[in-house]
Amino acid sequence: MSLRQKLALGFGGLLVIIAAIGIHNISRIIALGQSIDVILRENYRSVVACQEMKEALERMDSGAVFVLLGAEQKGNDQIAQNEARFEKALQVELGNITVPGEGEKAERLKQLFGQFRADIKVMRNPAVGREARRKAYFDELLPQFQRMKDTAVDILRMNQENMVAMDARARRQALSVRGQMYLMLLAATVIAAGFLFLTGKWILQPITRLTNSAKEIRNGNLDLVLPGGSRDEIGQLSEAFNEMTASLREFRRNGQTRLLRIQRSTQQAFDSLPDAIAVINPEGEVEVATEAAREAFGLKSSVRVRDLPTGWMADLCDEALASGRIAELEGAQAVVQQFVRNEERFYRPRAVPILDSGRAPAGVVLILQDVTQQRRHDDMKRGEISTVSHQLKTPLTSIRMAIHLLLDEKTGMLTSKQEDLLVAAREEADRLHTIVGELLDIGRIGSGKARMDLAPLSPQKVVLEGSEPYRGAARGQGVTLAVDVPEDLPEVWADPTRITHVFANLLSNALKYTPPGGRISLSAQAAAEVVQFKISDTGIGIPDRYLPRIFEQFFRVPDQGSGTGAGLGLAIVKEIVEAHGGTVGVESREGAGSTVLFSLRRADRSSLEVRPS
Repeated sequence: MSLRQKLALGFGGLLVIIAAIGIHNISRIIALGQSIDVILRENYRSVVACQEMKEALERMDSGAVFVLLGAEQKGNDQIAQNEARFEKALQVELGNITVPGEGEKAERLKQLFGQFRADIKVMRNPAVGREARRKAYFDELLPQFQRMKDTAVDILRMNQENMVAMDARARRQALSVRGQMYLMLLAATVIAAGFLFLTGKWILQPITRLTNSAKEIRNGNLDLVLPGGSRDEIGQLSEAFNEMTASLREFRRNGQTRLLRIQRSTQQAFDSLPDAIAVINPEGEVEVATEAAREAFGLKSSVRVRDLPTGWMADLCDEALASGRIAELEGAQAVVQQFVRNEERFYRPRAVPILDSGRAPAGVVLILQDVTQQRRHDDMKRGEISTVSHQLKTPLTSIRMAIHLLLDEKTGMLTSKQEDLLVAAREEADRLHTIVGELLDIGRIGSGKARMDLAPLSPQKVVLEGSEPYRGAARGQGVTLAVDVPEDLPEVWADPTRITHVFANLLSNALKYTPPGGRISLSAQAAAEVVQFKISDTGIGIPDRYLPRIFEQFFRVPDQGSGTGAGLGLAIVKEIVEAHGGTVGVESREGAGSTVLFSLRRADRSSLEVRPS
């Protein structure tokens, strides 16, 4: 039997029961209504007619008495009125014979009324004397009146008795209908319960079994097999369910084989990579890692990152998972030192989130780029630059001195042409002297040899002292220089001389690229561990493609004027800020100005010690 047939049987059976009860009750109610209609329509009309005849007879008898007493006009009028009334009621009774024997009584009453009408005419005849009238009344009319009245009373009693009988019958029918209703409702309840039980057995139990099986499969139990049974749609669904689980088991076997193959291939590919790379799941466990990651940092399979001694690694993974963006260490901690087989090596960590189809983080790829060679190359370059700078400093000083002496005409008079050439040579020598000094500063700061006299300073004082020398230059260029630094900011660790150098480089750049009528803003605000400083201008801005290189040594943005700098100012800013344990960055949009942001450590949240870069 199909599921549709079972549903049709269940709900169709209930419909048949409801229809049977309804039809039966309607028929019984109709019968009961007919019985009541008989009482109201037939017997009641006869009772009313008999009452009318009785009352009309009594009125006519009273009229005869009035005639005997001498009130002939009044008596005759009353007799005439009630005679018509009696005849009308008699016609009603003759047309409403409903009880056995009632017809004979009604015919008898009709005959008696005919005789009564003949006798009462004597009473109404003025030619008949009073004594004759009295004799006719007592001898003929009064007995006739009594017989008619008795007959009417008999008819009335017969109809009343029939009404009582019909009422009792209606009551019995009502009781019978109520009993039958109870029995049919009980039978319908039992049958409906049977249908519901069968419906639950046929439909609900298999569906519940399918639901529980789906939950088991969701929990990974693919070995589940549903028992066979009916051949209806649910039985077919169970067979399809079993086929699906069989296919899933096959897919799982194939998937496990394929996954094992991919894992081995991935591991082999990972092991061939030179950098330390590890895949971390959302629970913080290592799933796969390169040989370099296992050897240098202990990132072995199933190891929890938080259990390793490198706390920054777990924090980096947590940040990438929480934000869904690449997380990197910043400032002096951007490169970490690690000893591998007693050899000092340097790594630049980066956590790249793995996003699923819903753009939700599903893991992290931890990349530890080996920058040891780059670090050594930078050290060598820095050493070479420092050596060259030192070698240039002494002859450059002699050249500047010689030019100074020549311009002072200590060795003789100069022609106008010679003086112009010496002035140009002096400007270029001064520029070269500045570049050499900046290179030496970068070398000393980068190598950690430059002394940092850190002290707790007020951010407001730092900003005001750093910007004061440039207020006149800003006014001269028609540029607004605005400072907005709250007085209640916490103090920061800073070297006053070095930080002044930072503001000097940043403000000179802002003035250089901000046209007249523009604005330069300096502001600061407190964060959790640092105070963030911001220098914004409304200048020409920097194209996006050059932003990553803006802090490189000797880099200058093309097509932004010749200028006089060598591209070392922002490199020095970066070295000084990171030597303070802070970070520096830039935001810009071409044609809309630039914003340089750098941070200094709060004196109330950190110690004086600065980690060397």
